[in-house]
Amino acid sequence: MKVSPLDLRQLRFRTALRGYDRAEVAALLAEVADDYEFALREVDNLRQEVSKMEALLNQHRDHERDLRNTLVTAQKLSDDIRANAEAQAKQIVREAEGRSDLLLQKTQARLEDVQREIDGMRLKRREVENTLESSITTLRSTLEFVREQEQRDRDEKILLHRPRQTDQQQPQAPMRVDEQRTAGQTK
Repeated sequence: MKVSPLDLRQLRFRTALRGYDRAEVAALLAEVADDYEFALREVDNLRQEVSKMEALLNQHRDHERDLRNTLVTAQKLSDDIRANAEAQAKQIVREAEGRSDLLLQKTQARLEDVQREIDGMRLKRREVENTLESSITTLRSTLEFVREQEQRDRDEKILLHRPRQTDQQQPQAPMRVDEQRTAGQTK
């Protein structure tokens, strides 16, 4: 049976012989009613506060759930970004390796071309050296021939301008073939 503070205030006891003092009982009932009313208000306030706290707790739980979801999403996004970055890095490395291989092949081919050009230049140099040596030899031979020819021509002119010796004076030295020709022309 629920008794309200109002019930306690309105409660009246029957009188009996040798009963309690009415004023004391009324004062006690009034005091109990006040305490009971205060307790009921306190319980009501606490219930309201509990409701507020439960609402706040639910709100915090919702925030916590949202934060967890956000963290999970952020972690997934971070993992995806990291995976994409690693994949892109691997792709970039593969492309760079491919380009470096291609560049190395081109460089190797160019090196071979340059080496062939160098070998060709060396061959041409040898040919030019041989040609120069041959030209020098030819020129030297020609120069020697020309000098010998000039010497012969001088010798012939000297012989032509020398006084003739008579057959009796001195025996003549045997004549060279070209001197004989010259002598035959002068007679």
